[in-house]
Amino acid sequence: MIVRITSNCLNKAKSLLPAVLRDRTALAMTEFALVAPIFLGVGVLGLDTANYVVTHMRVSQIALQVADNASRVGELDVLVSRRIFESDINDVFIGAQHYSSSLDIEQNGRIILSSLEQNDDDGQWVHWQRCFGDKEHDSSFGTAGDGATGTDFAGMGNAGSMITASPGDAVMFVEIAYDYNALSPFSLFDGEEMVYTGAFNVRDSRDLSQVHQTNPASPVASCN
Repeated sequence: MIVRITSNCLNKAKSLLPAVLRDRTALAMTEFALVAPIFLGVGVLGLDTANYVVTHMRVSQIALQVADNASRVGELDVLVSRRIFESDINDVFIGAQHYSSSLDIEQNGRIILSSLEQNDDDGQWVHWQRCFGDKEHDSSFGTAGDGATGTDFAGMGNAGSMITASPGDAVMFVEIAYDYNALSPFSLFDGEEMVYTGAFNVRDSRDLSQVHQTNPASPVASCN
């Protein structure tokens, strides 16, 4: 098929060209279509950045909450030193999971609870340790049994802010590691590991000999 363009057609097209150039119909829609992806991307990035900052704050608060709750638990008997049970520790972890429900600490994180005490040589000692969460993360500050004898183990925490226990007392030291889940697949923060710590002295006179068991026995939140 052969299409012939006559001079009349060319003249008509030339006469319409100025009108086409002056036409502003749908110009706003065209401009919006060009800039919308940019504004949408900036908006999503802003929301994700805000969520990232809030998540940092929440993980930090969970570390403090777990340490605080662990420092209070134990049987209520004013006549003897308060004993702590495996069920008490499990309750602390369950509380942390409920408090952080939207973060899903159990699936995406790891909570490491340690009882920092003094050994018979007046050195620091990680007497016992319990863990919660599926994330693979080893304690950054010591494991159960570290410092059982001698004075080589200085305590738990970062250099310059080392946590130590007083004679006859214990510190509930908590380390939390959490993998951030971004709101956007294009986020710069997706998968970043957040690590926070918290520590509280036990609030009452506590039986430090061991973590006791109930009858029937409760599950042990082992770190293995």
